[in-house]
Amino acid sequence: MKIDERLIEMGIILPQAAKPLAAYVPGLKSGEYIYTSGQLPIQNGELVYRGKLGEDLSVEEGQEAARLCTLNSLAIIKDLIGNWDNLIRIVKITGYVQSAPNFYDQPQVINGASQLLEQIFGEAGKHARSAVGAASLPLNAACEIEMVVKVK
Repeated sequence: MKIDERLIEMGIILPQAAKPLAAYVPGLKSGEYIYTSGQLPIQNGELVYRGKLGEDLSVEEGQEAARLCTLNSLAIIKDLIGNWDNLIRIVKITGYVQSAPNFYDQPQVINGASQLLEQIFGEAGKHARSAVGAASLPLNAACEIEMVVKVK
């Protein structure tokens, strides 16, 4: 099945690639790889999930935030490659989770991103990963995700 068809089947419409919030580019292609800048859980120009996991937000809300960050990353990747046929695989994601001091479920939060990538891309969506707790993130975002993908 084609990726665009799978997205439609899943009810997913990729957003417009987000404009940078500071002095950086949203994504960069270097050789066979694309590196995305960290993406926040922004939808229609608004930060949807704010605050610390384990204090302001549940793990399930964090997973939805991670999923939204991932869709924003995919929008950037799609802009850079033009066609999903040019994507070979998701190589790595790094997820930062704004965490209360005694919150230790960062891996479960970032599963929201990992599971979505596997649902969309199958075997090519399986990736290496880091899930890191952070005391604070830009704009008080619940999480931030960056990706590395291999392309043709």
